[in-house]
Amino acid sequence: MDDARDTARRLRAICDELSDRFYERADVVRTLVVTLLAGRHSLVLGPPGTAKSELARELTGRVEGAAYWEILLSKFTAPTRMFGPIDVAALARGEYRQVYDGRATTAHVAFIDEIFKCSTAALNETLGYLNERIYHPENGGAPIRCPLIGAITASNELPSGEDSAAIYDRLLVRIEVGYLEDPSNFAALVRSAVGRPAAPKPPTTVELAALRHAVTEAVPAVDVPDVIVDAVVTLRAALRRKELVASDRRWRQAVGLLQASAYLDGRTAVAETDLSVLTHVLWDSPAQRPVVEREVLHLVNPDAKEALDLADGIEELEAQLDAMAGQSREALSEWVIKNAHNKLAMAGKRLERLREEAANAGRSTATIDRVTGRQRAVRARVLTEALGMDASMVQAQL
Repeated sequence: MDDARDTARRLRAICDELSDRFYERADVVRTLVVTLLAGRHSLVLGPPGTAKSELARELTGRVEGAAYWEILLSKFTAPTRMFGPIDVAALARGEYRQVYDGRATTAHVAFIDEIFKCSTAALNETLGYLNERIYHPENGGAPIRCPLIGAITASNELPSGEDSAAIYDRLLVRIEVGYLEDPSNFAALVRSAVGRPAAPKPPTTVELAALRHAVTEAVPAVDVPDVIVDAVVTLRAALRRKELVASDRRWRQAVGLLQASAYLDGRTAVAETDLSVLTHVLWDSPAQRPVVEREVLHLVNPDAKEALDLADGIEELEAQLDAMAGQSREALSEWVIKNAHNKLAMAGKRLERLREEAANAGRSTATIDRVTGRQRAVRARVLTEALGMDASMVQAQL
């Protein structure tokens, strides 16, 4: 029991360290760790230059003793490049053999970039690898069981064909990332490019054996109370009314995520707050994600639900600003005074109170933080584009 608590404590420390390093990625980091603890695979979906690869490498590198493998796929990637090249020396002797060391076949943790560019030739083997953790050798020998705990995959775009859609279905958790929203975080990013980095502290790590024990023993032992089962049933019905239908398999696998979330927080039973991880599970297209998020938060996090309501008003103000492009400074200033200034200020103050209430109650602040970033970004646009303030003055006010 003490070992399990220590593993969870180390994983929480890893989450904190990576969240400090990667701005606006606290929820992404935690969700990736939860997915790994559940022994499932994740997709990080977003445009180039959003630190998807760097974050995945940094996280997977924290597992001591684990064999790590990564690859950037293309439509021409051969299965042997992924699972084991032909042993040329053996081939010269008339023997057909593959070399598996350092490939997906022997990896405990994998990072697969541009996952939907998987070649047709490698598709079946990739599906078997993700779904069943097996690889069928080129020579037709017995299937090889792979020690994979979980894979983190990344893509700049959604799947476009039936082949890549089959892979998409195997990725239980789907996380959207975008460019930095909060101007202060963007400023810190810019400063980090020109400043001298501080001496790094020794990173927190977790042993492979400890992680394996958590995945196979500790996480499945977390209790799922009846009240959580009832909440999941209620959520399923609510999403069906919105014509959002997930497969029974996806719902069943999601239970492991709830258990992993509770374990990571050091609890022996799933609580309502753990249901928030389902916002990354129950949608197929990004357009569906806000609907799923609202239904989930309606059950578990009233603070975050109100934050999303505030986000609607913030987005409306930004749309109005876009529509006023080309108008005179006088017209823009009048709009700011009559509409934007007070609404943005009130939204900012309310978001601060919501965050404080959520933190005091032990609820997740991820959604509130994301909306706060949007509020700050829109306010910065209003101050610079509508009022003509320079960036340094804006930064001082945010």
